[in-house]
Amino acid sequence: MAFVRPDVQAFLDMLNAQPGPKLHELDPATARQMMGMMVQMAEVPRGDIARVEDMSIDGPHGERIPLRLYSPRRAGGPPQSVLMFFHGGGWVVGDLETHDGVCAEIARSLDITVVSVDYRLAPEHAFPAAGEDCIAATRWAAASPREIGHAVTSIVVAGDSAGGNLAAITAQELAGTLAVPIIAQWLIYPGVDMTASTGSMEDYADGYLLTAESMAWFMRHYIGTLPDPADPRASPLHSPALDSQPAALVFTCGLDPLRDQGRAYAAKLIASGVPTVFREAKGQIHGCLTLRQAIPSAQGDLAGCLTALRDIINEAGADLTMMKAAAE
Repeated sequence: MAFVRPDVQAFLDMLNAQPGPKLHELDPATARQMMGMMVQMAEVPRGDIARVEDMSIDGPHGERIPLRLYSPRRAGGPPQSVLMFFHGGGWVVGDLETHDGVCAEIARSLDITVVSVDYRLAPEHAFPAAGEDCIAATRWAAASPREIGHAVTSIVVAGDSAGGNLAAITAQELAGTLAVPIIAQWLIYPGVDMTASTGSMEDYADGYLLTAESMAWFMRHYIGTLPDPADPRASPLHSPALDSQPAALVFTCGLDPLRDQGRAYAAKLIASGVPTVFREAKGQIHGCLTLRQAIPSAQGDLAGCLTALRDIINEAGADLTMMKAAAE
């Protein structure tokens, strides 16, 4: 019998007591409403922060990509890093609102500018639309646009679940190509292998919020009939080489169907020589970092991740300073 934290069990019991259809039995529009209501009920509100601004940029095919910027400082501050955040939701649900609280917490805790990306969702915009938007938004931020409010010295990419997939894909696509470096990637219970069907996918297939049926529903809407689900643009675990990747923090949850693929990605990064911190929350479920009001112990999981990420960012910044001094 798997260990389940008491607050996690209480949340699961509450969900299981709710009448009505499961997510994978809904149409995408209704599923989006359901996720929004769940997060509104279960997540910690945004709280006070100096600067929150909604904006939009040109997308890769002429559409607009909505963004939300969070900063603990007013505009016009000193040069600093920007963290690009890609929300979870299986590439089908989720938006700026579902991840509003956690993005504000990241900005406050790390004293960093966070840009949350409202990429196009499937099935209206299937693979590879989400990845294209995240890559375009990251390129935009790296160019120190006026809207950021300060010069951008480096980029951190981050995201949860589907957003972890998109953060890994963005890092793979853009590492070494931008005007400023991507110094870190934070992959939060990431879905990085569209071919996974065994291990934790079987062990936690039902009863722990994210289910195997809902994962199949997400992938059906997102990648549809993609000839090769191991395409690295959909399954970054299957990239032939990761040695050029930025330092990583990979966070998984013990009761998550996606746990094993997150573990495998961390292991592959380590085997490729990429500085990697791996954290796993025992007795915790997928999606916990946006359920902190209903699952109070998730606040500690988030705090632990942010401490580790702060160390990664500080170390990368020190390395950049030394490299710049040597070049001069």
